[in-house]
Amino acid sequence: MPDPTRVFGDLCEESGELDRMVAELSEEGWAVATPAPRWTVAHQIAHLHWTDKAALLAVTHEAGFREIVEKALAAPGSFVDDGAEEGARLPPAELLSRWREGRAALDEALRRAPSGARFPWFGPPMSAASMATGRLMETWAHGQDVADALGVVRTPTDRLRHVVRIGVRARDFAFGARGLPVPEEEFRVEVVAPSGEVWSHGPPEARQRVTGPALDFCLLVTQRAHRADLALTATGPDADRWLDIAQAFAGPPGAGRPPKDGDR
Repeated sequence: MPDPTRVFGDLCEESGELDRMVAELSEEGWAVATPAPRWTVAHQIAHLHWTDKAALLAVTHEAGFREIVEKALAAPGSFVDDGAEEGARLPPAELLSRWREGRAALDEALRRAPSGARFPWFGPPMSAASMATGRLMETWAHGQDVADALGVVRTPTDRLRHVVRIGVRARDFAFGARGLPVPEEEFRVEVVAPSGEVWSHGPPEARQRVTGPALDFCLLVTQRAHRADLALTATGPDADRWLDIAQAFAGPPGAGRPPKDGDR
């Protein structure tokens, strides 16, 4: 990534868009259920705040981050929900304030990180730019949960380029997480950005391909929509299989969302 400050700025803008979506909500609005089972709007923001805090520790206090990893290993099935639940109990104004403060602190730490530095995470160590890319992906995905819960239709932006990138790079992880053999050949991914630009990944001569709108690809790899409801096309058996299992996030495979038409 030649200009890491671009993703830093895009992360701030993505977070700001979600902030504006929730800032004026009533207490009842914060308690609205989202598509994630048992998670309200408050849980979604609390989860982002919790993960931002973990990222800040990873960048600034490695020993503190190791303590979080140890807690995660001790309760692998519940530590994510536990963190969201703890924050969701806060009064909405306090939760919002803490999320804003945490975002600002993480942004400053990422921008001040030494060039070439890599920081621990729940998966492989990451650079500051990769850390910001992961935070943007999660912010956008959980923002989609909030938007769906509130009936808000978001206008997609070219900030999605970062979600596309991490989704493509996570291809092998998606296969491995399900115990499936990783395809030996690379895929060509060509998606159309909201601006109309074509974003391409992989060798042009690749036989197996994925094409379609960038928004649909992002909804797929974050598991915010079912493949049956998206305008994505796969060429080749492995590429076709990938669209059934793709995930841009670390951790075990998620259940994803069912198709809108239950008969499909």
